[in-house]
Amino acid sequence: MVWKPNVTVAAVVERDGRFLLVEEETSNGLQLNQPAGHLEADETIVAAVQREVLEETAYDFLPEQVTGIYRWTKPGSDLTYLRFTFSGRLGRHHPDRLLDEGIVQALWMSREEVLGSVARHRSPLVVRCMEDYLSGKRYAIDALVDCGEQNLSAQSGNTANGSVL
Repeated sequence: MVWKPNVTVAAVVERDGRFLLVEEETSNGLQLNQPAGHLEADETIVAAVQREVLEETAYDFLPEQVTGIYRWTKPGSDLTYLRFTFSGRLGRHHPDRLLDEGIVQALWMSREEVLGSVARHRSPLVVRCMEDYLSGKRYAIDALVDCGEQNLSAQSGNTANGSVL
């Protein structure tokens, strides 16, 4: 059997000293997480985080930087996640939009509230990503390059390596 990590994306969004989180139904009860989810087939990493934020919070999201890329193995399982986390700005809110199945609500929490609710976090990445963001960790989003067949341009003589994931 070939081992493969689950590729996920997440957004750290801060506004007025509060962070956007989602409360979601899980097999372990109601838990808190950043807006996050799995990369889908034929989807760029940037498009995935934009889609997940919209589906889980009803906000448009403009990713501006990569906050970090994290590998985490869920204790007691063979599940490993490779998480691409972005920071950026929210755009338009769509208050009439239904949230993704399992999402109870999107909510804004202070750093202290996030740290005080660790027992309800989906994973330790909730705090780690927030703390990395607060410490100023930012990486260029254009470091993520999509080299799918449609973006390979060597045959056309174009020297571009692909589009931003």
